[in-house]
Amino acid sequence: MIKIKFLKYIFVIVILFLAISCNDKFDITQFQTDDPGNIAGDTIYIKLNPEWGGFNHPEDVIIGREPMIYVADTDNDQIVMLNLDGQRLSTRFIKHPVAIAQDYRLNLIVCAQFDTLGQTFSAVYKIDLVASNHNLATAPIKRILPQLADLNKPDRKYTGAAVFYDNSYLIARTGPNNSNLIDPDNSLLKFVVKDNGTKDSLIGRVPLLDPTSTGILSVNKVSSVKSFNKRSYDIVITLIGDNSFKTQWFKYVSSQDFTGYQNNLTPAASDLMAPGFFSTPEGSEIDASGNIYVAEASRDSVYKFNSFGDKLIGFGGPTVFSEPFAVAYFDKILYVADRGNDRILRFILSTDL
Repeated sequence: MIKIKFLKYIFVIVILFLAISCNDKFDITQFQTDDPGNIAGDTIYIKLNPEWGGFNHPEDVIIGREPMIYVADTDNDQIVMLNLDGQRLSTRFIKHPVAIAQDYRLNLIVCAQFDTLGQTFSAVYKIDLVASNHNLATAPIKRILPQLADLNKPDRKYTGAAVFYDNSYLIARTGPNNSNLIDPDNSLLKFVVKDNGTKDSLIGRVPLLDPTSTGILSVNKVSSVKSFNKRSYDIVITLIGDNSFKTQWFKYVSSQDFTGYQNNLTPAASDLMAPGFFSTPEGSEIDASGNIYVAEASRDSVYKFNSFGDKLIGFGGPTVFSEPFAVAYFDKILYVADRGNDRILRFILSTDL
């Protein structure tokens, strides 16, 4: 048994040696962590080089369906399109973008800002990439939100977007005014697309979600919302409000008895739903196997959970990240928007080398 374990460690050393030869300036000290979850058995996340810099507090990164990479370069007031090699292909000015999603028509849905009437308002835009032959700089853009009635509510913020298989989508909204039972600021808004994709219609708030709850089925300051790439309306949300369960998986149920969202994981029965596990989760991602990744900004860490909510890996720490705000996953590579360090980092599991 000891001999087998020794051989495993030899195998890991060989893997790390190969990684050094494939990646410039490989630094083993990057594997700092705030808990022992950084190493799970013989599995380690290895940073790929080069780092992608030149951003200013990026708050979101997604892998498009083309696939292209889109970065919300927040304090540079632009969306950046890159290929998988990290080459910048196109940029688009848009004020203070904080979240991006892409529908199945390849439109981008962007939460950002706009100025009018001498004030700055949070906004949601749709960018038609197909119409411009995928030139982001010249693509037609239309504003979806705020609607006219929202212009007297400048404190409302749009913080996340998630698209479903039928091109309907959700927008996460936050704000301080939540006493109105009909239209509280903290909400998930449902849109459907009509007229062959030319019209975005707001259906209303997703029902049965509490705007101020500290428990389950809460939308108390949603920081991100992520859908599954399959025929379902399930979502994973992260919250930064006063809540004991700051990452939750909402499962959509439709039956004779009930239609709506229920919590897919039982509180306190898994790591993901352990009370107080998260502090400031700002973004999440779901891979094809149903694993859930969460960017925990205040702990400078990224966590990976399986579809049962069990923690598989946690890695990071202040020597690796500074306020990671978003994660994306594609072809065995994990992309992290390292907001405080103004860069996008890429990682791969040692077992995938």
